[in-house]
Amino acid sequence: MAPVRVPEPLSTAIARVLPTAPAFGDRSVAEVLTSAAASLGVPGFENRLNLPAAKRVCVVLADGLGRNLLKQKSAHTPFLRSVMQSGQGNVPVMLDSAFPSTTAASLASFGTGLAAGQHGMVGYDVLDPDQDRVVNMLGGWDAGVDPQRWQPFPTVFERAAEHVDVTTVSLPQFSDSAMTRAALRGGRYVTATTSHARTAAAAEAMAGAGRALMYFYVNELDKAGHRHGCQSPQWEHQLEELDATVKRLSTTLPAGTTILLTADHGMLDVPESQRIDYSADPALIAGVRHTAGEPRMVHLYLEETEGDSGRVRLLDAWRARFGDRIWAFTREEATAAGLFGAVRSEVGPRIGDVMIAARDALAFYDTRRVRPTALEVVGQHGSLTKAEREVPLLSFQADGKRAPRA
Repeated sequence: MAPVRVPEPLSTAIARVLPTAPAFGDRSVAEVLTSAAASLGVPGFENRLNLPAAKRVCVVLADGLGRNLLKQKSAHTPFLRSVMQSGQGNVPVMLDSAFPSTTAASLASFGTGLAAGQHGMVGYDVLDPDQDRVVNMLGGWDAGVDPQRWQPFPTVFERAAEHVDVTTVSLPQFSDSAMTRAALRGGRYVTATTSHARTAAAAEAMAGAGRALMYFYVNELDKAGHRHGCQSPQWEHQLEELDATVKRLSTTLPAGTTILLTADHGMLDVPESQRIDYSADPALIAGVRHTAGEPRMVHLYLEETEGDSGRVRLLDAWRARFGDRIWAFTREEATAAGLFGAVRSEVGPRIGDVMIAARDALAFYDTRRVRPTALEVVGQHGSLTKAEREVPLLSFQADGKRAPRA
């Protein structure tokens, strides 16, 4: 008699095809601000990252700074290199981005302390089930989407501001953006355009003697990577500027201020020949009602009539075309694997029925709905590779040439 085949547990089967989920609740971008608040003594937060007790904390978030890139390009960062060589005790040196490894999802996790399955910003653009249309989560929110209803939880800034001084230092265009209102609201917002002006503004805002939490945002690295690639001289120049910016913060913030440097995601370059218009292949969009996500992490939403057979057919088509160059999986598999953390019932329909994540240097576009210039983007992110999901965490104390003002 042939042996009876025992079905493999679902969790084990998924683990073989999908990478480990982000370390939510332990060592992810969602723990940075919550741990910083705890280190300041703000009640209701846990210091999961083992940060030292502090009176002031400045969190620098460098958009697009992957851990691998920082190590690879250390010749361009003499100050940050010296910080890394000095060590930081029990504070972890690496964190996971949110999933997808994109700004909307990770900044929302950073700002709320929650995984994407809770805060609901599950991609660059995603389906709004109420409107049956794809909406942007970053720079072009739909007029029919209320940011505070889409992401209803209080932010770390709102909770901390009841106990300590909270300040955001960033660019003027983000001061009242929908992204800020959704996930980074709370405290004072100080605007400045150049990096020099931002560091000066940060020093002035932090000069008071009370307990303080500051968020300092840097976006130039990400912009250079998208336009020129993260292996370009332009990207290296912006990395050098970041190094100089953090050094200036170290010398101008009050002595003893804890400075944290982290990022929302990493990046890799995708050759032009590997930027693929998947909408040109009928098999890859058969039964699909909406497409969304990012080029390296595509959400596909099926017509209601497709059912399970439609999902299987679509998964088979993508796997037949791209093989082991992609991960292809369903919403249920992503949820079971913990990629989005625990998923609220309201958030589930925002996630694609089928998802395609790039394992190789690939990027996927639906040219029926994106501008041709989208295919010119060189540096990419969004998927589950180490280059995209691993971000640094540097922790050190400011030298502080300026004494705190009483």
